[in-house]
Amino acid sequence: QAQLVESGGGLVQPGGSLRLSCAASGSTFDYYNIGWFRQAPGKEREGVSCINLRDGNTANADSVKGRFTISRDHAKNTVYLQMNSLKPEDTAVYYCAASWNTGPSSLLLYLPDEYDVWGQGTQVTVSS
Repeated sequence: QAQLVESGGGLVQPGGSLRLSCAASGSTFDYYNIGWFRQAPGKEREGVSCINLRDGNTANADSVKGRFTISRDHAKNTVYLQMNSLKPEDTAVYYCAASWNTGPSSLLLYLPDEYDVWGQGTQVTVSS
């Protein structure tokens, strides 16, 4: 089973951008859905973006629509989360996860229990 490694987190000012990467090691990206989730201190885990690797369809939470974009690079076994116009409320630990569930990305975005493999997380802090 693949291991997922996130990278690209850090400290950024409000209005800035970051690109997170989720790389698979040990296996190819033959899962159906890859999701990005985040968890802030004292808050529940929240689905941010999801991509179905078979049909390319994506889904984003309302809180990030128009600002975040999820994409994939098959050759590099990597999924990216481009985050623009960052806000302080985007501060959280961001996790990527892989699922064998064949459902659409619009559904898997809201079903963290359907994911089979999780990365270790990367901290994103938005602050001036």
